[in-house]
Amino acid sequence: MRKGLSRVLLVAIGSLTSIALEASIDPIVPLEASPRHPIISRTVTELIEQWHYSHLQLDNSMSSAIFDQYLDILDGNRAYFLGADVAEFGNYRYDLDESARRGNLDPAFAIFNRFRERVNQRVTFALSLLETEPDFTIDEDYRWDRTELGWPTTQEAMNETWRLRVKNDALTLIMADETWLEASETLRERYERMHNDIAELDANDAFEYFMNAVAHTMDPHSTYLSPQDSEEYRIDMSLSYEGIGARLQEEDEFVEVVEVIPGGPADMDGRLQELDRITAVAQGDDRFVDVVGWKLEDVVQLIRGPGGSIIRLRILPGGSEPGSPQVIIALTRDKVLLEEQAAKSELREVTLDDGLNYRIGVITVPRFYQDFAAKTEGEADYKSTSRDVTRLIGELEAEGIDGIVMDLRQNGGGHLSEATELSGLFIDRGPVVQVMETTGDLEIHTDPSPTAIYGGPLAVLVDRYSASASEIFAAAIQDYERGVIIGQQTFGKGTVQNLFNLDRQIRGSGDQSNGQLTLTIGKYYRVTGESTQNRGVMPDITLPSGIPTEAVGENTRPTALPWDRIDATAFRPRPSLDTEITTLNSNQRLRATNDPNFSFLEKDFSSRVESWNEHTVSLNLESRKAEQASDRQARLDRHNERRAAFALPPLASIEELDDVEDPISAAEILLNQAALTVAEIAAGQSSSTRSALSATGPDNGV
Repeated sequence: MRKGLSRVLLVAIGSLTSIALEASIDPIVPLEASPRHPIISRTVTELIEQWHYSHLQLDNSMSSAIFDQYLDILDGNRAYFLGADVAEFGNYRYDLDESARRGNLDPAFAIFNRFRERVNQRVTFALSLLETEPDFTIDEDYRWDRTELGWPTTQEAMNETWRLRVKNDALTLIMADETWLEASETLRERYERMHNDIAELDANDAFEYFMNAVAHTMDPHSTYLSPQDSEEYRIDMSLSYEGIGARLQEEDEFVEVVEVIPGGPADMDGRLQELDRITAVAQGDDRFVDVVGWKLEDVVQLIRGPGGSIIRLRILPGGSEPGSPQVIIALTRDKVLLEEQAAKSELREVTLDDGLNYRIGVITVPRFYQDFAAKTEGEADYKSTSRDVTRLIGELEAEGIDGIVMDLRQNGGGHLSEATELSGLFIDRGPVVQVMETTGDLEIHTDPSPTAIYGGPLAVLVDRYSASASEIFAAAIQDYERGVIIGQQTFGKGTVQNLFNLDRQIRGSGDQSNGQLTLTIGKYYRVTGESTQNRGVMPDITLPSGIPTEAVGENTRPTALPWDRIDATAFRPRPSLDTEITTLNSNQRLRATNDPNFSFLEKDFSSRVESWNEHTVSLNLESRKAEQASDRQARLDRHNERRAAFALPPLASIEELDDVEDPISAAEILLNQAALTVAEIAAGQSSSTRSALSATGPDNGV
């Protein structure tokens, strides 16, 4: 129910809170703005118009965009409002700019109160449907993704939408081995909780929704946090190294995994992935508790628990439609190991077609980190990404390497200064990134080291989750023609945010807290003048991925700031690698064609991507079973085809996968391709490639 809100919490160790469900559906009491809400609204509006990077003023055009954003936040899946409601709200379409500027919040609260009424009505109707078991032999479909559809125009149409939804909810539970009686009871608890959650929302929640509609209209990273959520955010940061190691957010009525934190139990286990949705939670061997439709905070409280205890999660894999097969993951709660978040290295030996072995160093950088406090206090050995990588390069070179792969997959960024210093380890002194601010001031961040410490063959491995500082580093390596970028188009997060504490902006608040505003106040540009915003960094050699770029990334967000360019800054790249990259691409595809592991990966990823484009699901029980059986058989066939290529015995069922070791994981398959490309560079199969990538000296500086 909170689609569009940027509320993300970390699952950490804490006390378990049980939440009682009310059996009855009580009327919804209308909410009204508090006296301080207009003051905050006026302040937020002033800050946006003064400091947001886009320099947009709230006018009628922006008011219309705020109106659409507000409705999407409240009812993005078109499941509650009627067409008549939206038509009635249309009277406010061009007034919301003045509402925010003047602090007249009556329109925002009128829309929000109607939303709460409609949720109450839908829950009441859904509960009435549980009195009778649906007929699962009828051939009909349920469209679970309604974001591109209009709002139902009649009460009958809305009822039909919810009839199909309730039937799908029940069928999904039955497919998970619940009886109709068990499923109906689970759904009764789910729908009653939806009512309780909406009834418990107060004026601060309503105000936060509207302020986020205003902020998100500017761009997806500008966000208002209420006083309560500001405090939760502070606590979240203080607990950021304990728990199962996963950040969660609300998406529609699911709790979705935003990030698996390196070094945490989930990361070490390897099965929980970004975009997975948690549908149920169990403590140890206890019964699963359905959490679909729960508030984010309540799911986090349910998952929290003492270190060493077992938590089981029922997961709907990312991109799968509701009703798809779910998996159960058992994790042991524990602290996130800090050392696992640090850069680490390994030595990998690969063999090219020439029959020779090549020693490739792989340096994995999960984050761009820096112990700022230790640095400020003058500690000589404070930890940082660039310092750790410097040490790792020295250790690898002492062992004898032919090249390096910098693995930045799923690296969401971090300290800008570390991205700059890390770039300087591989390029001679020169500019790394340009930062344009709201004021028009341009700051050029330059590599602080006088020379590179490594000049050999280099590749940077990235994926769709490589963002921000990762993109700055990859772009610098690409722009200086210093190495080859391999993998997937990166995320495209090329903006800078600033946090405004509204308590400091509003005088006379006394003991009352006013929350905080995160505002986009700058943009990153490559040394070529091109922005990393929206487009990210395009790889020189593209590898397959199970994450479609049209589903994940900055360019999938409707209000994302556009790509643009400014003037290039003075820098001196090495000779162009275009010709050499063409050869490397061709050779990589040839190697991949003859690699059973790579062939398996392409087919497996293709199957995943296809599921992203499915918007409907069958409500016929036998058809659903047949579809799942077909999917499971196809998956089994892919695994057995790969096993046959390695002379391994076939598996009789997909369940046996849990008891056997895969020949090699997907992550390792892609890493191996990157290592082979670096080996090819090192082999000097193209003399021009070798001279271009391995040359060092003062001629390459600025």
